Amino acid sequence: MNKFVIFAIIAIPALAVSFLVSDPFAVAKPQSKVHFTKTFVSSADPGSGSGQFALVLAPNRDSIYTGSLTFTANNPVEVLVLHHIPSQDSRGQPTWSVDGNTIYGLTEIEAKKAGTFDFTGAAVAFRSVTPFVVTTSVDGWIRGQPVELISQTYEIKEQEIELLDQNIPVAIPMRDGFYGKGSISYIITDSSNKTISDKLTQKQGWNVKFAPKLRWAPASAQDTIYAFTNGIRGDGIYGFQGEVFGVTPAQKEYTPLASLVTVSWKAGQKPQEIQSVEDILKAEKDSRLRLTKTNVTVNVPQIIWPGGQIQTTNSTSLDNVQVLEINKDSKKVTFVAHRAWGPDGRITYYIIPDATPKGPADIMKVPVSGKLAKIATSNVISEMYQFKNGVKGAGTLGYQPGVLSSALDERYIPVCRISIVEWKDAKSAIPLQTISDIESKRSDGSVFVTLARPQSEDHIVNCPIIESPKSNKG
Repeated sequence: MNKFVIFAIIAIPALAVSFLVSDPFAVAKPQSKVHFTKTFVSSADPGSGSGQFALVLAPNRDSIYTGSLTFTANNPVEVLVLHHIPSQDSRGQPTWSVDGNTIYGLTEIEAKKAGTFDFTGAAVAFRSVTPFVVTTSVDGWIRGQPVELISQTYEIKEQEIELLDQNIPVAIPMRDGFYGKGSISYIITDSSNKTISDKLTQKQGWNVKFAPKLRWAPASAQDTIYAFTNGIRGDGIYGFQGEVFGVTPAQKEYTPLASLVTVSWKAGQKPQEIQSVEDILKAEKDSRLRLTKTNVTVNVPQIIWPGGQIQTTNSTSLDNVQVLEINKDSKKVTFVAHRAWGPDGRITYYIIPDATPKGPADIMKVPVSGKLAKIATSNVISEMYQFKNGVKGAGTLGYQPGVLSSALDERYIPVCRISIVEWKDAKSAIPLQTISDIESKRSDGSVFVTLARPQSEDHIVNCPIIESPKSNKG
């Protein structure tokens, strides 16, 4: 599947960088906790004058960091642990210095693309001979009473770096269902009920997310899906025949969100496979079936439906394409998982199986779901920020990856309203990786943020988060 990996080029503008950083973890107190996850972009190594360098924990005079670090990078990187030493003790060992006066001895960890290790030292950094991007999680402490933060300023010349895995393929198992006595293939990405999420995850070997806020999605944004709890054995949610849908993408009322209704055969009735809502309602009227509303909402995008299917491509380019392959034999659909940053800067991935309005949906080659707009008027929608200019990359509009307001926690809901971020001066752009980054730049007038409203309608996408996409390639 490696042939689908995108190599995106990002240009980093010239700017001055100081070790006197403003990140919260650089502000030291005696026995202060250090805990964060962040993505770093390398720059020219100011200590050696060659190669690439990314500082993770800035040096603080008279204090020491201790803890553990886990990282993943697009190229092999060395981990450097810096130890402040007197200049007379610097001979005969690897050292690092910006100004030739403040000297650090080095502990050098073998270059790898990923790893975990424990450290104790005055600072921690990554180094490589080529440009790199690294995401690291640090859990530790800074000990001692620092006298001052060491301020060492150096200049980064304009350069280009490669970001790997901006968009990657993810294979998702398809399930069988029915509409109007015709066959449907669909996926389940999310459920408002944790028991159902856990059960389906175990059953199909693919993570169905628990999205509690889906329960509060407006009824006007939902369809009804009928799931059998007894009768003919099959691969349905409860282990019986496939689910029955009330609408498909061929109808303008289509929505991927569905309210779950259970269907049970009454005692003394002879079960048979039922393939349409009309037949279910008739059997209920004849007192053969019992229907029960569950107050559970599921995200069930359709992939194949009577007379149609979601568009695919045979191209290795992932531009404006959401589905790469539909394999009916293995019953899997391969989506493009788009890279983004979560609200706190953690890297995440999402897919887009449906959207509204029609114009953007057609461009993305996904079904139109006008009913998704109904959720925009509620308070249960997520926000997705896409970038119109600034740092170039593999984002939807050709610039940096987007930022989501939703994460996999009690706030998670897989429906996103799109806003556009535009830099006032594109030459001064830097990567913005968190919601607070965007809000800070909006407050000082560096960026403008506006709702995306193509065709005078809010731009809404079905945006299920895909956890650990590489492990779900199948």
